Amino acid sequence: MAVKNRISIWQQNVNKSPACQDDLLSSNKLTSMNIDVIALQEPAIAFTGHLIAARDWISIYPTPHLNRPEKSRSLMLINAQISTDSWNQLDFPSSDITVIQFNSAWGKLTIFNIYNDGESNNTINLLTKYHSDNC
Repeated sequence: MAVKNRISIWQQNVNKSPACQDDLLSSNKLTSMNIDVIALQEPAIAFTGHLIAARDWISIYPTPHLNRPEKSRSLMLINAQISTDSWNQLDFPSSDITVIQFNSAWGKLTIFNIYNDGESNNTINLLTKYHSDNC
């Protein structure tokens, strides 16, 4: 399926709870609601360093995830029915931010999934620099 004219996003902080995350992803509730993107904060990452997700979703991890999976506090899932030719991940140097961009005849749509811990301005500083570098 190509990108539609409307993108539906479900955002949730699962507080690293495997039960909460599993309930959300294993039911067909979100696919039946025609959700296209799930933005999770504080995901429950398995000991393998990956998310346990249903086959209906493609997991997108923050850019630094492979180096330190335990630090990832943001991730996105894309509905597997959306063509992989219509979106791509954009690099971002933080485990707290995941970025994807949809491309279609209507233009580009960039989605940032941001976990902001409130303890420092690091996330805000990185976002400001990214915006300045990528206008």
